[in-house]
Amino acid sequence: MLNFLQTGRQGFARRGQVQLRRSTVETPVFMPVGTIGAVKTIEPRDLERLDARIILGNTFHLMLRPGLEVVQHHGDLHQFMGWERSILTDSGGFQVFSLAKIRDIDDRGVEFRSPVDGAKIFLGPEESMHVQRVLDSDIAMAFDDCTPYPVSCQEAEKSMLRSMDWARRSKKAFQGSPSALFGIVQGGVYPQLRERSLAHLLEIGFDGYAIGGLSVGEPKDEMYEMLRFIVPKLPADRPRYLMGVGTPQDLVFGVACGVDMFDCVMPTRNARNGWLFTSAGTVKIRNAKYRTDTRALDENCACPCCARFSRAYLRHLYQINEPLYARLATLHNLEFYLGLMKRIRAAIENDTFHEICAEYEVVV
Repeated sequence: MLNFLQTGRQGFARRGQVQLRRSTVETPVFMPVGTIGAVKTIEPRDLERLDARIILGNTFHLMLRPGLEVVQHHGDLHQFMGWERSILTDSGGFQVFSLAKIRDIDDRGVEFRSPVDGAKIFLGPEESMHVQRVLDSDIAMAFDDCTPYPVSCQEAEKSMLRSMDWARRSKKAFQGSPSALFGIVQGGVYPQLRERSLAHLLEIGFDGYAIGGLSVGEPKDEMYEMLRFIVPKLPADRPRYLMGVGTPQDLVFGVACGVDMFDCVMPTRNARNGWLFTSAGTVKIRNAKYRTDTRALDENCACPCCARFSRAYLRHLYQINEPLYARLATLHNLEFYLGLMKRIRAAIENDTFHEICAEYEVVV
């Protein structure tokens, strides 16, 4: 199971440890996303070199490909992908949310057409918990109905109440598992719904609490206002997880509000698309100004990309669609994100986190 120990604090920002079955995770933490059993373009040894202690797997995609039978032949998802450290699996709720045009949702769950072969599939709380138990992740997520944006308060309330019913069913279906289970606070951009959602989850009781349904199209100032409101209300003795967010500034803002755990596809997806994060700002490597630029991508970075190759070479690899580019760029962006979280952890310990907030123009 999970044990959370808070080891430091500066303002609302928390420094802690999440002790899981397979690893101890230092928080605040960013979790690389390995949607279908792999963090795209890199392997577990790369993640170990980056000192990643926990990554994400995706319940929805893994149940479609390769399917549970293949994973079970290897024992579990860890053995299947050669990753011995911790994994958090999402419930599939957000992916079902994104299939709005090919799904039917009711209080039982969601029926949808597989985007792989068109087969009809049903996914509800019990099915999601079954998949996550087979995958044997260290942290599983309750099945939820992700509230869209924009949406009326009445529609958001209906969606939130459905999520709370599904949370109860998820908890019941997950009983007996040695892994941790997190509940997900929903309610859109309506503070009163978020409070009610949290009250329901506290009544049920979970090992950790996540904030879902943000970064789904709402203006950033609305997302930030909701984080200011709801994060401090989450239990202080449990991990707090902000799902699917976001930019480096978003991470700093979330930590300043009291968030412990983050995930997002941004560092890996942006890397493949030519958008690289550096200590001096973002670099869009496709730009012609880098054609003869012999400098390292980031002189303050020691990743394999920055230690050996020039911006001009990276641009060349990107222009010719060479797979090596995606690997190097991904390694760099993850080094930047995990390095930022390491800096944040040290700053909270040293009472200098306000300096990072000023660097990223974050005010809570």
